[in-house]
Amino acid sequence: MDLRKLKTLIDLVSDSNVSELEITEAEGKVRIVKGGGAMVHSYAPAPLAAVAAAPLASASPASPAAAPIEEPPTGHPVKSPMVGTFYRSASPGAKSFVEIGSVVKEGDTICIIEAMKILNEIEADKAGTVTQVLCENGQAVEYGQPLFVIE
Repeated sequence: MDLRKLKTLIDLVSDSNVSELEITEAEGKVRIVKGGGAMVHSYAPAPLAAVAAAPLASASPASPAAAPIEEPPTGHPVKSPMVGTFYRSASPGAKSFVEIGSVVKEGDTICIIEAMKILNEIEADKAGTVTQVLCENGQAVEYGQPLFVIE
């Protein structure tokens, strides 16, 4: 689903009496929820069965779309500075920038996030050892989502 179509859907929901809209297409699924003056939207590639877009406080725990709550990672989480697609290497066949156990310095490139057809190198914001990789290659990531844990 292209960005213009998504923006149009968000505008339609915000200007109407509709409080929730969910659309499934071949390339993915989008759910837009309006509530309390703030609107939350989410987009996922086709293989995912459902996307939870409501704030966690209002999400139904019995819902099959609700993900299990995970413990926050110990150490320093490196968070995504933008929404986009996460890549561990510069090209599909290339070696990953970092692996679990890799020692990184502040400023080392640790992954790439593609946003609007632009490849953005993400750098380590702390020196240490990578103890966890929290995203899969090719996964869509949100702003502020933890990508790696460095200790």
